[in-house]
Amino acid sequence: MVACRCVRKERDGERQARLQRYSNLGSLVRLTFDNLLPEGRSGHPQSQEQFRRAYEAAKAFAAEPKGWFVLSGPSGCGKTHLAVAIANERIKRGQPAFYITAADLLDHLRATFSPDSEIPYDELFDQVRNAPLLILDDLGSQTGTPWAKEKLDQLLTHRFNTELPTVVVTIIPIEQLDERLHTRLTDPRLCQVYAIEEREPALEYGWGPEFEAQKRMTFSNFDYKRANLPLEQRENLEKAFRTAYSFAQSPEGWLVLQGTNGCGKTHLAAAIINYRYQMGQPALFVVVPDFLDHLRCTFSPESKVSYDQLFEKVKTAPLLVLDDFGEQATTPWAQEKLYQVINYRYNAQLPTVITTVCSLDEIESRIGSRLIDHHLSVFFNITAPDYRGDSAARRKSSRRGRWS
Repeated sequence: MVACRCVRKERDGERQARLQRYSNLGSLVRLTFDNLLPEGRSGHPQSQEQFRRAYEAAKAFAAEPKGWFVLSGPSGCGKTHLAVAIANERIKRGQPAFYITAADLLDHLRATFSPDSEIPYDELFDQVRNAPLLILDDLGSQTGTPWAKEKLDQLLTHRFNTELPTVVVTIIPIEQLDERLHTRLTDPRLCQVYAIEEREPALEYGWGPEFEAQKRMTFSNFDYKRANLPLEQRENLEKAFRTAYSFAQSPEGWLVLQGTNGCGKTHLAAAIINYRYQMGQPALFVVVPDFLDHLRCTFSPESKVSYDQLFEKVKTAPLLVLDDFGEQATTPWAQEKLYQVINYRYNAQLPTVITTVCSLDEIESRIGSRLIDHHLSVFFNITAPDYRGDSAARRKSSRRGRWS
């Protein structure tokens, strides 16, 4: 017997309804490839090109899901729309897909321990773990309790080992995830990884209004011939000048300038930035305590810049100056944020200038070991004293000359 056209249509409709209920998409069924701009919503050409590559890859994955498809990027960049569009395309083709956020999954698993739960824990976890196609959204938003980490690790390890088709959307950069998750999500044999970066005009490189003094600090107005200093200190200061100027001409590796307040290290660091700007090259000057304050402020609902945007801007700057390193509050959160920046730039070998009044003994060991790595870093100790003391001495001497 062969079903007639009407019966087949009715059966197809019933199957679509079952697949929709199974998918857990709810109102997200509206997010499809048809109503998604192929270049995304960014006005930045580079971001548009990144999104277009992810868009084409997502359509190909939806046609034939194999391995893992990983999307990362800041909030609002369109990564969830891409992931959900994959699920809706599979359902349109009569194939199952299951969508859930990491936070909702953990909440549902916790709820199964209640006597009133309608579904046992094992049944729910097995449903997610063995879904023919799983879309796991907002990975990284969940609380980092040992239990939560264990459940996510069990889920992803099982799907990794069995190579079940999976779409993972992370709200934080992949390199900031737990090492085990990072290893799985970046396995080139199984995973396609697409980072979508939302570039905003407010995050372009340049001097902000708070850096009026630094804008005037150049190599031409740096005084390394301080006549009142002993010869050894004058030679040291001139060598610091030559080292910084050479770095500005061809920024490679790291330059660490250490010395007392007012010795000239900030002037030299700012002069490097100004030199690069004159060459039409991107660079970023950051005062470390201010940077940490700005990061904290991004958690405010009134913030115009997201945490991800600010942190990524500093972490990935083509040339970065970290001024007053070590002046920040030594809270665990502050230490971890600075370590993430330092470690990323160290591994990527991105040109970096660091100024500090701290000795190596006063800097956290895992950061200090990177600052003195002779394969990457030049550590220069400026022995000259505070130049402001020179100015006061010259003024006093001038007054004595007038009064004598």
